[in-house]
Amino acid sequence: MKQLRPAVLTGIFAVAAVLSWAGARLWNAYGTLPGVPLAAPIVLAVIAVVLLATALSLRARLKAQRERRPGAKGVEPLMAARAVVFGQASALVAALVAGMYGGVGVFLLTEAMDVPARRDQAWYAAFSVLAGAAVIAAALFLEHVLKLPGDDDESPEAPAPA
Repeated sequence: MKQLRPAVLTGIFAVAAVLSWAGARLWNAYGTLPGVPLAAPIVLAVIAVVLLATALSLRARLKAQRERRPGAKGVEPLMAARAVVFGQASALVAALVAGMYGGVGVFLLTEAMDVPARRDQAWYAAFSVLAGAAVIAAALFLEHVLKLPGDDDESPEAPAPA
């Protein structure tokens, strides 16, 4: 399994932000732009907390296992793989969603700050971007915790013939 690269996540965020900013301008020109839901930053924050709790729990279990503490619960490889996949999927979706709300937030900040309801939506968009960044950080931390000692993406695919 390949490790997530922050450059890919940044690219996803940037493309989503530009497209959603353009889409918000177009949508606002032809009708009423839909609002940014209050639940968006809350859901992203909950996902970030779940990822962080999972990472801290697995890190403690791995440390106890390495130190060979009596009664230490090991980490099953399938559970670790599922946690990494959950973290990677969450980071990719969070980059997309945070970019989307970032673009809408930039539009709201530059075009529609005279309406009080739009100001609130701009705050919700900003909090969504911050919560999305927290999801990405927690996912990268989880991936770091579960990285095997010999896992380097820089290593060659096949060993050189001797």
